[in-house]
Amino acid sequence: QVQLVESGGGLVQAGGSLRLSCAASGRTLSSYAMGWFRQAPGKEREFVAAISWSKNTYYADSVKGRFTISRDNAKNTVYLQMNSLKPEDTAVYYCAAEFSPGTRYPTVLTPDYWGQGTQVTVSS
Repeated sequence: QVQLVESGGGLVQAGGSLRLSCAASGRTLSSYAMGWFRQAPGKEREFVAAISWSKNTYYADSVKGRFTISRDNAKNTVYLQMNSLKPEDTAVYYCAAEFSPGTRYPTVLTPDYWGQGTQVTVSS
């Protein structure tokens, strides 16, 4: 079992930045690809970014060049640095973990575990 706890959400003006964190516990994450999803009101949950244990990354086109995913394997923590935020980035952001031993290059995750979510609101 893996427990994921997000933090760092909040209210920011358009053009601003936020950094989300996801602390994982319960198991070593060496066999897990980690990532972020988001869900805006009235919309389906969508993939944002993923990172493998070897720190290769993959992004949705909508955030490419603005968001950066990273992980500190020693701390079992994943981050999402969000720059140049837009009102359409407003959503609940969820941390996710997919059991994928040996995966070096992640794509869209099929998560086995989810965090509880953290709200990000971007005002215009």
